Amino acid sequence: MIIALFPNLTKKQSKSIAIGIREYLIQRNVTVVARDDEAEEIGAIPLSTIQPEEVDFVITLGGDGTILRYIHTHPELTAPVVGINLGGLGFMADIPITDIYPCLQAILRENYRIDERIMMEGTTLSGQKCFALNDIVIHRAQNPCLIDLVIHVDGNYLNTFSADGIIIATPSGSTAYSLAAGGPILTPELQAFVLTPISPHTISNRPIVLMPSHNIQIQYISEHNPIEVTYDGVGSFSMSNGEMFFVTLAARSFKLVNLSQYDYFSTLRKKLGWTGKLKS
Repeated sequence: MIIALFPNLTKKQSKSIAIGIREYLIQRNVTVVARDDEAEEIGAIPLSTIQPEEVDFVITLGGDGTILRYIHTHPELTAPVVGINLGGLGFMADIPITDIYPCLQAILRENYRIDERIMMEGTTLSGQKCFALNDIVIHRAQNPCLIDLVIHVDGNYLNTFSADGIIIATPSGSTAYSLAAGGPILTPELQAFVLTPISPHTISNRPIVLMPSHNIQIQYISEHNPIEVTYDGVGSFSMSNGEMFFVTLAARSFKLVNLSQYDYFSTLRKKLGWTGKLKS
């Protein structure tokens, strides 16, 4: 078995925890690899010495942001991800530090399931491309006023949003920026996209949930400065007046290791601070 270890070395304890995980795994005949620039620091084998398809699991140490950065830094790796949470608000990285070794033991004993989550991809007619696990955000950027975005779905006109921008989120991303902007929570197994306007001028402009089989077209029609398209908060490019941006279901998916002792709803209650209690 080969496991790739991706610690966020800016996080406190990340290095020492990564070394501890590496030692635990090699004692059980597991090969541990890491990014070439971090491998020596944690005592792992450089990632470049193996083929991407040889990796059986990826372990990230950080939070959801660490998972997103890993996906975009190493898109060639498609192995299931084990997310260990070293921070605060983590919905994908939901394994606490205290449960690291029981979780590793469960993985080695094959006591887990793999959840497959949809991703999206975006393109422009000028050739810009991106993909996202969480969301793609089109924002007014440096413009001091609202922008106008025309939305078509499968060629059918939906609406023109006058707003700070719009968020197109997957179920995985529905608990991120979209939630903060008033969007609904979608459970991660759903096949859906949610379009959430950011501070729309008309309060009747509400989020809308669409099937991912739809082709979404967004055109920037304001005669202002270029606006910004960001994806998963890790990359961005600009879009000028008149340009169109297309969002579709990505061919690839994201695989997340789900251990039996964790469930999505308990994570929601904990991370969002819900305080409701059962009544007898």
